[in-house]
Amino acid sequence: MPKAASQKAEAPTPASRTKKKAVPDAGASPVKPVERRPAANGGAGAKVKPNRRSEETIANILKATEEVVLMSGADRISILDVCQVAGVSRGTFYRYFASQEDLLDTFSRHKRESFHSSLSQELGHISDPEARLNALFAYLDNYLEQSRARRLLVVAPDYALGFFRRIFHDSIVRFQDGLGIVFDDWDERLGVRLDRELICEMIIRYVLSEILVPEAAGRRLFPVRVKKLLGALIMGSTSRTRR
Repeated sequence: MPKAASQKAEAPTPASRTKKKAVPDAGASPVKPVERRPAANGGAGAKVKPNRRSEETIANILKATEEVVLMSGADRISILDVCQVAGVSRGTFYRYFASQEDLLDTFSRHKRESFHSSLSQELGHISDPEARLNALFAYLDNYLEQSRARRLLVVAPDYALGFFRRIFHDSIVRFQDGLGIVFDDWDERLGVRLDRELICEMIIRYVLSEILVPEAAGRRLFPVRVKKLLGALIMGSTSRTRR
């Protein structure tokens, strides 16, 4: 498989301390590749919008892709293996994906979008700034607990690192949106406008560092450590703004 192909990772849902939610798999709200209707000459035909049955098939293929990559590594993934795990024929596969690269690109995009859409659903209904910040920590903590990113890093390091680069940049933007009311509250209380991009960058960097170099004593101090990090960043942003 080409190493230039887009990357993948896990997209969990957050959980409370009393009841954990399962990480959403590839069957949850999948990215919808365009179904390809075969042309009479055997080439790529007209594109049609997938129906519900098509979406279920796509979800099964994406879920199978994750299992095959985690078993075999990204460099050795085969379309035949994906078809066997998904329980579909090669003809069915090619109705939705033009190639191995097309499959992996769609899969990577699906995992990133699933991660961020799940986060948005968790935070969107919370109007209290402190509660929303804590909900973000719970979501990220659950991600680190249930994620299979470390396994991916072992079997497909180049693939995993490429995914981390993509989700890193996505998260800086998405976290600013999700924490908007939190930043507004801090700005009002401190009387300055904080560097929101920097704070969100440090949060996602911390999460990725936990995947690459996990804390030996466990992650139960994760929220405390991130809050200390935020405190330092807020003080730094305040000092720079007031100069």
